[in-house]
Amino acid sequence: MRLLWVSMAMVLLAGGCEYAKPIYPDKPPGESRTVRRDLSKPYERDTIFGPGGMDLFGSGEDDGPAGTAGIGVNSFLWRASLDTIAFMPLSSADPFGGVIITDWYTPSDTPAERFKVNVYILAKALRADGIEVSVFKQQRVEGMPDWTDIPVDEGIATKLEDAILTRARQLRMASLREQ
Repeated sequence: MRLLWVSMAMVLLAGGCEYAKPIYPDKPPGESRTVRRDLSKPYERDTIFGPGGMDLFGSGEDDGPAGTAGIGVNSFLWRASLDTIAFMPLSSADPFGGVIITDWYTPSDTPAERFKVNVYILAKALRADGIEVSVFKQQRVEGMPDWTDIPVDEGIATKLEDAILTRARQLRMASLREQ
């Protein structure tokens, strides 16, 4: 009896294939589709991580310029960013995306103010336009339990960017002396 049910299921399954949608609807039925690749070019697979895939541990193949192996952004800018904002607690750090987000930091001399910094590393090269810093500031008014957003002078973000770039250049010079 069991064999009968299995064989009926197989017949129904095979018969249903006739009504299935074609894989390549742009081709007329009965015509075969062959895919050929140019053998003169190296084979590259498309991946969700872009051309060449993702190099987690810096295998050394096609690393690009010095200071970019193993992470998605310039390692000097990354290290310099972490060094520069080391006094603030980190909320999130993504070395592949180049994003560092701090938690709120309250300076000891001004307990009614707090700051938050987002650092975006935009390039694999050590360049001035390869980094962007956003600074947020909140203030607590006496008698009010909530923090209020207040505008921040754009010069603060520029000074942080300059400090990060200066530290990145120092790190790069130190690495060149070691070689």
